[in-house]
Amino acid sequence: MYDVIVIGARCAGSPTAMLLARAGYNVLLLDRATFPSDKLSTHYIQPMGVQYLEDWGLLERVVATGVPAIRTFSVFIGGAPVPTPPLERPAYCPRRYLLDSILVDAAVEAGAELRSGFRLEEVAMEGERVTGIGGRDREGNLTRESARFVVGADGHHSLVARAVRAPEYRQREALTGGYYSYFSGIEMEGAEVHISDRGGVLAFPTNDGRVCIAAGGPRSEFHAYRADFSLLDASPLFAARVRAGKREERWMGTADVPNFFRKPWGDGWALVGDAGYMKDPVTGFGITDAFRDASLLAKALDLALSGELPAAEALRGYQDRRDAAALPIYEMTLAMASGEMATQGVPDAGTSAPHR
Repeated sequence: MYDVIVIGARCAGSPTAMLLARAGYNVLLLDRATFPSDKLSTHYIQPMGVQYLEDWGLLERVVATGVPAIRTFSVFIGGAPVPTPPLERPAYCPRRYLLDSILVDAAVEAGAELRSGFRLEEVAMEGERVTGIGGRDREGNLTRESARFVVGADGHHSLVARAVRAPEYRQREALTGGYYSYFSGIEMEGAEVHISDRGGVLAFPTNDGRVCIAAGGPRSEFHAYRADFSLLDASPLFAARVRAGKREERWMGTADVPNFFRKPWGDGWALVGDAGYMKDPVTGFGITDAFRDASLLAKALDLALSGELPAAEALRGYQDRRDAAALPIYEMTLAMASGEMATQGVPDAGTSAPHR
């Protein structure tokens, strides 16, 4: 029997597994993907997210990939600049196939057992208590494992959340759609966002000297504007810079971004990352929030597994701390995604610090 089985090995799952393994627990980490592999993502690691990487001893590995530090975030509305202060600490926008591999490797180095290419098929239960999982390895062999806790870090379509019927609250339908690709031949030091009455275009430097260009707007217009990238035209000078460059990869995008909190714990189970709390990507907090919640959950599970607190008390504390940290960001994100706020730039996640 494992102490903890973590389903999903990306920005929420791997740090959870790593922190628990570092604390001496027997952890199994599962993911359908193999690594390195890419994933639809906002890319943006807020300054507080960068602080988590530094605390975990992983920031140097991320910087060593060659991803540039982002020290300025410039905002333009209708082509006109809006005064914005420099970031107090740098942000980074690494490619996910690089970042996720670093996180997976760190979990394995800490002692977690990794099974990639694993397809989860069932969450085992005795009454209302989760006791383990069943699924198939990359060769198709059926495997069942038991654990004291099963953690769903398997995204907003979480099979774990469905199996335990985790209640949702503060939910709101998807508000926007967006898509992005990677360009060469565009000079850019900081990040830029160009906003019009149709939506916004975000640009930031990432690995290999490339710039990621992302466009987003109301969900109802997603299929129309993704066909011609016309959101660029709200800022003609910026559009000229982009069109002088070369798109190097396919477009990626989605309009499937609901907004919700889920109750993130129960008897023998917990949720972390997008499985437990999901919001529009307009403010770029997904990765940073995943890091924060992984830290909070690992501490709560340590308290429960060690017997220092009853499991229900420890995990209720995790939910309370998560919600207290996330709610201001969530409400601001909904306001921006629904057009109630024009822009605040990408805010600093430093307000999450007291809940670490």
